[in-house]
Amino acid sequence: MKIEVAHQVIEQTLSRPRYEHTIRVAETAEQLAERFNVSTKDALLAGLLHDYAKEYPVAVLQTYITQFNLPNDLLEFHHELWHAPVGAKLLEQKYPELDRAVILAIKFHTTGRANMTPLEKILFVADYIEPGRTFAQVEEVRELAIVNIDKAVQRALRNTLVFLASKNVTIYPDTLYAYNELTNNKEDDSIHGNKRTSPSSN
Repeated sequence: MKIEVAHQVIEQTLSRPRYEHTIRVAETAEQLAERFNVSTKDALLAGLLHDYAKEYPVAVLQTYITQFNLPNDLLEFHHELWHAPVGAKLLEQKYPELDRAVILAIKFHTTGRANMTPLEKILFVADYIEPGRTFAQVEEVRELAIVNIDKAVQRALRNTLVFLASKNVTIYPDTLYAYNELTNNKEDDSIHGNKRTSPSSN
């Protein structure tokens, strides 16, 4: 898919505030991809399309989860998580030319998962730190994202877990698995600035 087409898709699909958020996420993802030597085109596409199904009615998302045979346990957790796997599946069907890596980044951008790919980490962090975010912990994650994407993801996950626990709500298992994996490996060599981790296909 061409970047121009992705722009058209989201402009026709999303409300203006959601569209503007999406543009900021895409620009942030592109910057992170350049910093960590990941395909900037893939990062832009993932950023532009990540909220494709965000504004679908909850009942419609629920129907798609069943129709697409997505994990049934999704329905046991907050509907804010549903748009990511549903959007990924819809995009996969409608735009088969989209790279699998982009689809997976979209699918896991709300929950994360263990053993995330570099592109998945970039989208996850870009969505968390885009310039429109103003919550208290965001600056720390922005600073970490300058030097180490793994540490940025781990800190964002930790903040999310603490927030959800404070609200006394259930936490999707993939988020816990992602946090545990990165916490266990936080001293290992990971993705550092100016260190090539995957071939660029800009």
